[in-house]
Amino acid sequence: MADTAIALPGRTARRVRVTASAVIVVAVALAVLVVPPLTQLDQQAVDLANKLVPPSPAHPFGTDDVGRDLLLRCVYGLRVSLLVGLVAALTATVVGTAIGALAGALGGWADRIVMRVVDALSSIPHLLLGIFIVAMFRPGVWPVIISVALTHWISTARIVRAEVLSLRSRPFVDAAVSGGASRTRIVVRHLLPGVLPQAGLAAVLMVPHAMWHESALSFLGLGLPAHQASLGNLVQSARGSLLAGDWWPTLFPGLFLIIPTLALAGLAGAWRDRINPRRKSELML
Repeated sequence: MADTAIALPGRTARRVRVTASAVIVVAVALAVLVVPPLTQLDQQAVDLANKLVPPSPAHPFGTDDVGRDLLLRCVYGLRVSLLVGLVAALTATVVGTAIGALAGALGGWADRIVMRVVDALSSIPHLLLGIFIVAMFRPGVWPVIISVALTHWISTARIVRAEVLSLRSRPFVDAAVSGGASRTRIVVRHLLPGVLPQAGLAAVLMVPHAMWHESALSFLGLGLPAHQASLGNLVQSARGSLLAGDWWPTLFPGLFLIIPTLALAGLAGAWRDRINPRRKSELML
């Protein structure tokens, strides 16, 4: 009875966190999908007569240093950052799953070579490698997506390889080998279906991480063009206003970055605990 009484509050708190995360994610999805078509407003429209206006009924988030509405800019910025995060996470997951499954299925020298390459790339900080990659291109969405994808497939490859090695020792794989199934058939029919839940979870966990990297690159001036609304660009352009005492151009883009990414991470954590409750830390990126 005592154990049950102790467990219930923790379970209730976890349920509340998951519900709050789901509500935030749904609200974010509705905002980025519905607000731009409904408002039909130009988020680039300059109004110097209303520059740096504090939050008010007319402008709930205030305006920036050239009079643009910050609420609309934040929604457009979140839209771009979320798009970059989703595409980069999906690309990195596909690459990591293919490499990890190949290394785990082949084994031997092929596995050792792949894992040495993974270890070598892991020794380089993600952000530093991402800066090197994106600096070779002109600022834009696709260079950022390529940069984030090429620096974030490593963790997925490790997870998938470990899962493939675990599945290879299962009786049903031994039975398939004894029955004369080819290596390709074993990988496609038995190993890949077993790693797809882990790969999907890794992709969801990677989306917030990819959004943070996009924002960091844009903040450094190496990501999206300065005129394009992204959360990193909004925070970067508001530095001068913050030094002058105008807090809202920095606060609201920062909240639009922090709150949705934490909500996504919360949902992914709940999914992780459900599909693999005994190894909660394995899929942390």
